[in-house]
Amino acid sequence: MATAPELLKSPPPASIRPMCGGDVAEVFAIERAAYTFPWTAGIFRDCLRVGYVCRVLMLDERVAGYGVMSLGAGEMHVLNLCIAEEHRGRGYGRRMLEHLLAHGAAAGMLDAFLEVRPSNCAALALYHSLGFQQIGMRRGYYQAVNGREDACVLKLTLRADRADHT
Repeated sequence: MATAPELLKSPPPASIRPMCGGDVAEVFAIERAAYTFPWTAGIFRDCLRVGYVCRVLMLDERVAGYGVMSLGAGEMHVLNLCIAEEHRGRGYGRRMLEHLLAHGAAAGMLDAFLEVRPSNCAALALYHSLGFQQIGMRRGYYQAVNGREDACVLKLTLRADRADHT
């Protein structure tokens, strides 16, 4: 049983770095443990191949989470973000998402979009706490054990300066 001083310890320091091909096995293991219908290792390799922004969260020299997003036409789209179950609830998901948002803003993106299952209350709370607003619903978007599940479409404005520079 953990003692009081152990419970008060802060989580180990984390770093975020670009994902590489050698990370795919660890990333896929986290993905497979987290989701009933996970992305395949091939999807992660394809994301790297086509140049999506792929990042890993490192704890004690091990991959503890990841984020994948696409950039284009002034928009960033968070495609996948996951923290290994044993590291959830410690702010690492927030840290990864803030990293991705900062990267998108620095690249000149105006808006951030993502989809999330309505049943994923922890993710919804995180996204709303960072200012994401629901702008729509995609019916039957996700595979689910009993058929399909909808997706909430969320948006965050990164930059308000939408002036046309033509």
